[in-house]
Amino acid sequence: MERLLKIGTVKPIHSRDIEESRLGLGMEKLDRDAFDPEKVYDRVAALGVKWIRIQSGWQKTERTEGVYDFAWLDRQVDELLARGLKPWLCLCYGNIVYDDLAKEYYGAVGCTPIRTERAYAAWLKYVYETVKHFTGRIEYYEIWNEAEGNWTWRPVANVKEYAEFCVKTAKEIKSADANAKVITGSHYQDSMEFFNEEFTNGTIAISDAVTYHSYHYDETYSMQRVAALKALIKHYGGHAEIIQGESGSQSKSGGNGALGWIRTNQDMQTKQILRHTVADILSGVKFTSVFSCVDMAENLDAKADEPITTCGYFGLLGADFDPKTGTLMGDYYEKPSYYAFQNLCALFNENVTPSYIPVIFTPQWSSRLGGYDCPTREIIYGGIEKKNGACAFVYWRSTDMVTFGSYEGSATFELSGVAGDVHLIDPMDGNIYEIPAEIMTRTESNLYTFKNIPIKDYPLFITFGDF
Repeated sequence: MERLLKIGTVKPIHSRDIEESRLGLGMEKLDRDAFDPEKVYDRVAALGVKWIRIQSGWQKTERTEGVYDFAWLDRQVDELLARGLKPWLCLCYGNIVYDDLAKEYYGAVGCTPIRTERAYAAWLKYVYETVKHFTGRIEYYEIWNEAEGNWTWRPVANVKEYAEFCVKTAKEIKSADANAKVITGSHYQDSMEFFNEEFTNGTIAISDAVTYHSYHYDETYSMQRVAALKALIKHYGGHAEIIQGESGSQSKSGGNGALGWIRTNQDMQTKQILRHTVADILSGVKFTSVFSCVDMAENLDAKADEPITTCGYFGLLGADFDPKTGTLMGDYYEKPSYYAFQNLCALFNENVTPSYIPVIFTPQWSSRLGGYDCPTREIIYGGIEKKNGACAFVYWRSTDMVTFGSYEGSATFELSGVAGDVHLIDPMDGNIYEIPAEIMTRTESNLYTFKNIPIKDYPLFITFGDF
């Protein structure tokens, strides 16, 4: 960032001091005791994040038929609320009390309660009792998790089964709390097939929001999905909001779960989170959630009586595990992605709105690079506005992170329709810069020209006014 004058750094903001935000984080798998949340709550709240995705754990709550013990989940919800966090609950997975298949898999993952009338009736009663219990504390309820996978909708994924399941479950949610919001979808595939079939089978009428998951290093896939979902919802006459429910990167190679087969490191994890989170905000989602708060044991297909010794390294907080048992060794530690996400949370400390800032890129020769500015076609950019009228222009080069190393180039562009003091903010390290006159000029009519300004392979913010 040479030629720029550093004048400060982004100050973290605690979650309790942020009234609203579009940024979320996952604390999933506590229904299977995958990690100790007591070691995590304070560090999650120190991020300044708002939305926290948790999972309900039917099997953990109803160990005896008709008896519901919410104490374990009450503690999690209350600990989050006390720190200014907003939990949303994924209602999911089976119960050995009602289903022999659930006895085969760790945590009854993916074991649907639809194969017998007894199990189905018990599920619907459980949903009613859960929502009734958390009325006033939880508003958004998501129905199941990644139902298009054979390991999360056993024994074989079936879109019509899931659609019917959503309609019946939504009825119980609304019956227990008329103000509750129903979320359907939670799909990881890029295909529109499941959403399309579900909408034609009744889910569009009962969905207050739909969720999708996006495990990619190319954030344009996620932007494409949001645009397609918006059009599909409109086509079917729905009014559902869109939520990005899971996205993230492993911080080292060899981890189990999504993207575990790709060469990666902590730098790639940080860039993936920055790029995807900002891309989601520019796309206009209700909120976006990073998976996950901590590294943890990972195997959705684990058998019930076997220890999970494979680990996923998706956490903003890192961990070391015993390779024989999969148990945590020592304490959690902050990764670079933790601090970069903390910077984003501070910058997005309210429900920011995507906005169009008039801009024209005019690539020019850069003597410092010995070549031309970054080609316009390789740049992702957009505007973000706050309630006080301040705005930011965000931009980055969408490089292939898997095969391409760190990138810093330059860009030249004109923009207008903005006003106020100008700064450049790098969310990777939180540094705030003044932009010197040799890089930025401004006319009396507020036409700004930025010449050969730095561009990186993750978002940089040029802010105008009190952003």
